[in-house]
Amino acid sequence: MYLMRTTSALERQVASAVGTGMRRAASGAGAVAQASDSADMAARIGRVARRIREELGLTLASVAQQARISPAMLSRLETGRVSPSLETIVALADALGVKPALLLQDVGEEQVGAQHVPSGQGLEVVRRGTRRGHIYQLLALQRGPRKVFEPFLVNLTDQSETLPNLEHAGTGFIYILSGEIRYRHGKESFLLKEGDSFTFRGDVAHGPERLVRVPVRMLLIIMYSSEDYAL
Repeated sequence: MYLMRTTSALERQVASAVGTGMRRAASGAGAVAQASDSADMAARIGRVARRIREELGLTLASVAQQARISPAMLSRLETGRVSPSLETIVALADALGVKPALLLQDVGEEQVGAQHVPSGQGLEVVRRGTRRGHIYQLLALQRGPRKVFEPFLVNLTDQSETLPNLEHAGTGFIYILSGEIRYRHGKESFLLKEGDSFTFRGDVAHGPERLVRVPVRMLLIIMYSSEDYAL
């Protein structure tokens, strides 16, 4: 399970994740166009959230309570009258029992089979339970409710912080770009060094056990099959 980190501009992060490379000026006609894009994005997210809620037979009040926002705020979000922060998107996705990326499935331009994410501009996320020193960047954002894979560039720097046990659908693949880490999977522990790769079942409790040599920089890919989706 992942939590997205709040940033100054939701649309900039999403655009980076889908590789549009679009940047608009902050004044004149560019600012007007940016405001229009933001409103359209809010409307798209709201439509998806409302559709999922209604398909699941959930009331607006119950979802709002689970997401820790007011029913009035959720109503405004669903009708596109307010642009949600990434924290709100994650909280709402958790309340609906879906992946946050599902709420963003209609955001951005139509994909044409390729995505380009410039260095350092992946959608920044953090694992649930982390506070600092652990940065995950999502390198591709797939449209639609079913994901084939999720690739992350992971930077771990804080040796004093530990991560909780993690469990998720799919199969995980790790490739160590730099540093050294002891990674636990179930009852076993593995020492992973630069150049090492590690493949594991996601439904078995796992996670970093100790950062041996920091910073640890690794590529994490989670691959899914059709059986991994309830929706």
